[in-house]
Amino acid sequence: IMTNWRSPLILTAYIIIFLTGLPANLLALRAFIGRVRQPHPAPVHILLLSLTLADLLLLLLLPFKMVEAAYDFQWYLPELLCALTGFGFYSSIYCSTWLLAGISIERYLGVAFPVQYKLSRKPVYGVIAAVIAWVMSFGHCTIVIIGQYWNSTHNDVTSENGITCYENFTQAQLDVVLPVRLELCLFLFFVPMVITIFCYWRFVWIMLTQPHVGAQRRRRAVGLAVVTLLNFLVCFGPYNVSHLVGFFTKKSPLWRAEAVVFSSLNASLDPLLFYFSSAAVRRAFGRGLQILRHQSASLLGRRGKETTEGTSGDRGVSQAEGAPSSDFTTE
Repeated sequence: IMTNWRSPLILTAYIIIFLTGLPANLLALRAFIGRVRQPHPAPVHILLLSLTLADLLLLLLLPFKMVEAAYDFQWYLPELLCALTGFGFYSSIYCSTWLLAGISIERYLGVAFPVQYKLSRKPVYGVIAAVIAWVMSFGHCTIVIIGQYWNSTHNDVTSENGITCYENFTQAQLDVVLPVRLELCLFLFFVPMVITIFCYWRFVWIMLTQPHVGAQRRRRAVGLAVVTLLNFLVCFGPYNVSHLVGFFTKKSPLWRAEAVVFSSLNASLDPLLFYFSSAAVRRAFGRGLQILRHQSASLLGRRGKETTEGTSGDRGVSQAEGAPSSDFTTE
């Protein structure tokens, strides 16, 4: 099926991202749903929940990308799935950029203007911000799908009815596709990245310079900023740079498939962001690790000892479960 090193390498990367990202995001989803269902959830928890849903959408579509890579980037599935997979996959990526920007704005306002923020924060603000992010990403990617799939998949029909998905455009199609990709890069990547960098620069500076902020919260603040910056530069950066290169060279770069892999990596990196952002997620991850330890202990024949230790640990977690978490707000 696979004829060169490129396809198996990309397939392996997709499998690793899927196996690491799916369980972590499902744990985060459960934690955020519980947090949002509590009275008066903070806007940031609604944004984090929405970011988790965007990651899960990407992860659920990843098996189709695996099949494509396994067949050396020939698409043997129904042609409609090619369009729907591309639409959902890239919409998820661009939804994440603006959701990350919204989270950075909320974090900055929470520490820079703590009193005003606590008095004015309402869940509806988080809902509005999440809806705007989804509408912008899906709206833009609708244009891309129309432009890129308008007879484009018929340009390179392979044996046994295989087609190349999302590639091989005519010059007339490129005249539409390349400018739209440039607009995607500028409006859905560079603008939210600049906003995010500014907000987290101010956020970290405030957290590090205020004497009453504990060392643990300072470390979480730095970790949150670093993970988010890595998301933009490592995950989203290569794919959007390919848009710039394509616009100026008037053709799609040959390394776009590798750039898409880096964008998918965002689904495995976001759980780290969730861990630094939310006490609910930290508790969920802690419970998950406890379960894994108990299962490992039972396999090793030490179940009785570990269960005793785990019971006391679970009791501590349950006591903290209902406690409100200030996370990064300076109270």
